[in-house]
Amino acid sequence: MKLKSPTLDLTAATVNEKRRFPAFTVKQTRTATILALLAWTVAVFDYGLFGTLLPAMQESFGWTAPEAYAINTWIAVGTAIVCFGVGPVIDRLGRRKGMMVTVGGTAIVSGLTAIIPTGMAFLSSGLLVIVRSFGGLGFSEQAVNATYMNEVYQVTEDEKKRKRPGLSYSFIQGGWPLGFLLASALALAFLPTFGWRALYLMATIPAALIVWAIARKLKETPQFELHSELTRLEKAGRTEEAHLLAGSYGVEHSSTTPLKLIWQPHLRRNTIVFSLAWIFNFMGIMIFSILGSSVLKNAKGVELSDAFWMLIVINALAYFGYVFHGWLGDKIGRKRTIISGWILASVAFTIMLSPLANSPVTIVASFGAGLFFLVGPYAAIQYFMAECYPVSCRATGTAFIGAMSQPGIVIGGALFTAVAAGANTGTAALWVGALGTLISGVLMIAAKPMAEAPLAIESENELKAQRA
Repeated sequence: MKLKSPTLDLTAATVNEKRRFPAFTVKQTRTATILALLAWTVAVFDYGLFGTLLPAMQESFGWTAPEAYAINTWIAVGTAIVCFGVGPVIDRLGRRKGMMVTVGGTAIVSGLTAIIPTGMAFLSSGLLVIVRSFGGLGFSEQAVNATYMNEVYQVTEDEKKRKRPGLSYSFIQGGWPLGFLLASALALAFLPTFGWRALYLMATIPAALIVWAIARKLKETPQFELHSELTRLEKAGRTEEAHLLAGSYGVEHSSTTPLKLIWQPHLRRNTIVFSLAWIFNFMGIMIFSILGSSVLKNAKGVELSDAFWMLIVINALAYFGYVFHGWLGDKIGRKRTIISGWILASVAFTIMLSPLANSPVTIVASFGAGLFFLVGPYAAIQYFMAECYPVSCRATGTAFIGAMSQPGIVIGGALFTAVAAGANTGTAALWVGALGTLISGVLMIAAKPMAEAPLAIESENELKAQRA
């Protein structure tokens, strides 16, 4: 049964008229939070499978280690192209339909990956690159989540989530380590018996079920419903009416396209800073998260089966990194949280790659600490970015910046491949992954926190009066 949406007042507004967005009930907010977590987890499950299974796929396709890294880099190029196009689509289709598109795309990509033949040399590799490039749909699911949940938490009747949105969102963004944990656990359990293709088939089932649940249970945000009406009025030539209606809800209306809007003077600085930070940070993400099993195997001499066990423990630790950084962002500010986390992550990875980490315990501890501080701040930065863009370009802004992760993977992958071929995997991970992570933390010093949109959040007394 679909959730019933409160009615958004879209009647003609008058000058100085003040209106409030309809509230999400506690139940509706809880449903949205759970579905967003599940959607992101299954999207990451598919995304993480490629990095986790790369050593096994490398053997199946007959690649050398540098060739496998190069394939990963070309996939990142295709992923970037897909990601860049997702944001404007979401700002046009809506948050709910956008989530269905990204998760549904994940199911299709997983299924197609499972049936790609391995005996056709260049053709097989080319097909894999094309199919896995559309994994960018699943990767972009986090941009949909950040956009959707930011708007939900602004109008929710759940006072705890409204007061501590960063902490609440951290449980959702924590789907990243949960997805990788799931990929590592299932690879450990089923890879020796069923092979890598079966694991991709397993990924299609939960993704398809989540799409079905979203279609039945999720409702659109009132902010996007207002945005849709404003766009309709604008196209009908009723510009003055659109501005009056927007003003009655305390938001600004712009006829500028979302992609142009994120480069307007008041938004340009953050767009540039966030984009550069993501590029450098994803050098670290690519090496230590996506290719974690390869780093453990080739840099620290860990057997692949042991690497899977280690990654299960490491990703379990990383989940609490999301919760911690989400909580800390509400306390000391999201910007400070991101900066400190990424700098500490670079230190931890440097220790892990050094001779100091010479036992399974020290490897897991230092690697786990690195991922704790590397991926945990994404609970803060995703929500931080959503706060920095208005409704009209919020999905475009978050998706555009998220897409900049792929140039980071491309550049980082090219540098990683070159250094690994000339030296070794450990040296490449240090000078590309750990250094890139450090630079990303320093870059975030230039980010500019933005005040919340006026009249976007109901006061406690107004919410109580509305419920009464």
